[in-house]
Amino acid sequence: MNNKSTSRITQQRQQSHACNALTLYLDNLAPSGRRSMRSLLQQAALLNKWTGPLEQMPWLTLRYAQVAQIRAALRRTDKAPNTINTTLAALRGVLKAGFLSGQYPALEWQRIQTIPRMPGKPLPAGRRLSASEVKRLLKACENDSSHGCRDAAIIALLAYAGLRRSEIASVKVADYSRRSGQLIIREGKGQRQRKLVLPTAARTWLRRWLHERGAGPGPLFCRLTKNGECDYKLRLNGQQVYGLLRRRSRAAGIAPSSPHDLRRTFVTRLLEQGVDVNTARQLAGHEQLQTTALYDRRHLKSQRQALANFRF
Repeated sequence: MNNKSTSRITQQRQQSHACNALTLYLDNLAPSGRRSMRSLLQQAALLNKWTGPLEQMPWLTLRYAQVAQIRAALRRTDKAPNTINTTLAALRGVLKAGFLSGQYPALEWQRIQTIPRMPGKPLPAGRRLSASEVKRLLKACENDSSHGCRDAAIIALLAYAGLRRSEIASVKVADYSRRSGQLIIREGKGQRQRKLVLPTAARTWLRRWLHERGAGPGPLFCRLTKNGECDYKLRLNGQQVYGLLRRRSRAAGIAPSSPHDLRRTFVTRLLEQGVDVNTARQLAGHEQLQTTALYDRRHLKSQRQALANFRF
């Protein structure tokens, strides 16, 4: 066998190992995390002047100097510290999968571990909605006779129960008890399940939707035909939940809002009403108290009031 053939076989083996490591890493992430990490890995690949599908890129040929250069290149393009650190985490995730499967050298893995995180704390992402904005969203849905009933129920669960958009998409009719108002979240982040007893307002909107939807099994929020009829076999996905809220925000005449903005609103309102932070954590389905604290927007209102009254 000549040198050219040997080199080609070696390259094919490297690509196969890299694909296994990439797949192993991504498959162990939640669907939403998988999408974002793939996007960041794609950016890292472009900075390394790689082209083609992610699965065909030689990830396990990366060494300390290359990863450090990717970090420096992201910094030069003024990427936010959080974006840089998350990109490094994605690269480390792939290389760790290669290391643990015996396909990546231990010494290089140790060196890459020493690459520091980018310091800096970004401004809080997203926003909280006011009570009047939530009411305007629901009113905009009421004015739509085709999809409005379903969308209002979705917005009610986002605002009054703090569900993630992926949780909205995965919940089934059988997960909700009309009698007790209990909703079981079976596919929470990190596969953590939780039970919620919905407040009266959320139950009202759900009752209206279930009356229109019917009691057929399947996803609680299915797709609708142009005539407003339910297709029980097709559930909404997270991106569609995001899109419908953007459309309803425009129709309501409020600033653009996302499902996570309503989740921030839910946590903030709980804390404003005197609920302790650990209970708020449990209701939101967070694992760490620090995560719940990031959703607390009470300080922004206090800061605005302080500056409004400031004078010499």
